[in-house]
Amino acid sequence: MIYPESLARLIEEFEKLPGIGQKTAERLAMHVNKVPAEEALKLAAAVAEVKNKIRQCSVCNNITEQDPCAICGDPSRDRAKICVVEETKDVIALERTGSFKGVYHVLLGKISPLKGIGPEHIRIDHLLRRIRETEPKEVILATGADIEGEATALYLTRLLKGVGITVSRIAYGLPVGSSLEYANDITIARAMEGRKEIS
Repeated sequence: MIYPESLARLIEEFEKLPGIGQKTAERLAMHVNKVPAEEALKLAAAVAEVKNKIRQCSVCNNITEQDPCAICGDPSRDRAKICVVEETKDVIALERTGSFKGVYHVLLGKISPLKGIGPEHIRIDHLLRRIRETEPKEVILATGADIEGEATALYLTRLLKGVGITVSRIAYGLPVGSSLEYANDITIARAMEGRKEIS
């Protein structure tokens, strides 16, 4: 079907979003066209507001509307522990658990030579400067368990060796409620490596 020009342009824009294929983009565009104008304009206003208000925290690179972000500005957070993550979504996932009371550093990516992303393309220099200035006791590497996340963690571990701080890596293993027979080899190996003594 040939769409009117404005609707075709909206479909094209929706298709640019991650995880949105042509059919979903068409459904979204048709929905926007179908709803009352006020509702569609609220969506447009919310998108514009995000683009106008959201920026990166000058301390940790997390997204925020104020600088520093709420986490960096919270005096109750333990600044002796910096958890290094790849993206903001990782901060959100960790914060949801309520298990970490330190501060974060968002790298805004991971080392991926195949994609042409080297250490100079992510916020490693910013992290090193921050470590020199704040002298934390521990840096926790919470990059992904994929090849790029592992390469990033290994690179950071080598850089931070001999700096006089503890460098740790979050444990990976079997999700709660899962069975060994359904886990892949890497997950099982990680679960064995991250085992703890039962007291």
